[in-house]
Amino acid sequence: MTDETAPTRPEARSPRGFVDRRARDLAAERQILTAVSAVYERYGFEALDTGAFEYADALGKFLPDADRPNEGVFALQDDDEQWMALRYDLTAPLARFAAQHWETLPKPFRRYAFGPVWRNEKPGPGRFREFTQCDADTVGSARPEADAEIIAMAAEGLVAAGLPAGSAVIRINNRKLLNGLLATAGVSDERQKLGVLRAVDKLDRLGPDGVRLLLGEGRKDESGAFTKGAGLNAAAAEAVLAFTAAGGGADRGSVLNRLADIIGGSAEGDAGLAELAAINTALKNLGVTEDQAVFEPAIVRGLEYYTGAVFEAELLLETTDEKGHPVRFGSIGGGGRYDDLVARFTGQVVPATGFSFGVSRLASALRAAGRDLAAETRGPVVVIAFSQDDMAHYFAAAAELRAAGLAAEVYLGSSGMKAQMKYADRRLSPAAVILGGDEIAAGTVTIMDLVLGRELAAGISDNSQWREQRPGQINCPRNELVATVAKIVRGA
Repeated sequence: MTDETAPTRPEARSPRGFVDRRARDLAAERQILTAVSAVYERYGFEALDTGAFEYADALGKFLPDADRPNEGVFALQDDDEQWMALRYDLTAPLARFAAQHWETLPKPFRRYAFGPVWRNEKPGPGRFREFTQCDADTVGSARPEADAEIIAMAAEGLVAAGLPAGSAVIRINNRKLLNGLLATAGVSDERQKLGVLRAVDKLDRLGPDGVRLLLGEGRKDESGAFTKGAGLNAAAAEAVLAFTAAGGGADRGSVLNRLADIIGGSAEGDAGLAELAAINTALKNLGVTEDQAVFEPAIVRGLEYYTGAVFEAELLLETTDEKGHPVRFGSIGGGGRYDDLVARFTGQVVPATGFSFGVSRLASALRAAGRDLAAETRGPVVVIAFSQDDMAHYFAAAAELRAAGLAAEVYLGSSGMKAQMKYADRRLSPAAVILGGDEIAAGTVTIMDLVLGRELAAGISDNSQWREQRPGQINCPRNELVATVAKIVRGA
């Protein structure tokens, strides 16, 4: 066959921004979702799955090009010429669902949801085009206590997911506070407000001096590039910086007192203070401590989107990458109040508040902190296959183990015993079952406790010593197979 007639073979490769996940990763995410779902259900939240696709116009601000809405989202045109898009998050589908079924829903409507979301964005380290989110939202309650309950539930959910107490903190702010502060300073232009938000968001990286420049005329970086500022006068810029510094590790009550002195008595600012005060009272009643949730005015991410309270969960655990270098995960979830999202469909304001975290990101953070939830993920018990003539014995053993609730498989490759044992080891099998001709004739079975064998073999360096001791090998009557294997599996 010449090169011209040779078949063209595709390159085996994953699309950019998409990853393949094996049992270890899936088990970790499944464990997180199971634990967090149990918390949400204890709080009385209903599970909801709205499906992967939404009509593109339902996604609102995620559509920079209404004629071809495939920037930011993955979209396609249906046979009726309507654009559909894979969901960008789990909140926009909730808003559509609530608007569509509002007359028949219990109000407030409390739902939680989890599943993959897709973003047509440039992928990068730790930034994927497909990932799993887990959300909880209350639609139809304007009470600050609804925000507090979401915060309390998020704090409990993160602990249930595997984070030890004290390893994460939820930082809380309120958009109305900054709006009130800017109104007092005479700032009403929305672009200028956005410039303030973007400047404050750089506080961690640039410090107060750098942010002061961005709040004013602008800042020139080390490369000489100039970033235009928000254009505040000096007094307004200092007021914003004082506002962001009002947290500073103080307790929630002290932060409220500081903010009351800074806001200056604006109507919207006072409303925000009243909401935070009510949230604080509810958090105390819900048992949320000062180290679990704090008021932090420097948190501005998302304020452009949210209408009131906003919260962000930050990981405090020390984490390292694959090479052992320290790495900062920072935010692992966030949420807030979004009272105008359902109104896009109905024209009527429907209050709503919620919290979302990235399941894959949280699993990665736990792994980076040495708390891999899937570290104990095991494969099935492997029944070694010696002879085609004895397959009935092998399948009978596997069936008995499965009937007892134990994962088991008969090796169906074509390799010998040594390779089969290596296979069981690579599967992280807890045990291997040996039914050779001698065992079948004697009515016995040999069971290799692979968990114990791995532990004992780690302390044996001499091959002859290993063969002599045969660590983890058990010989028992055939009718004790299930009980013996069960003891190994459930004790491992």
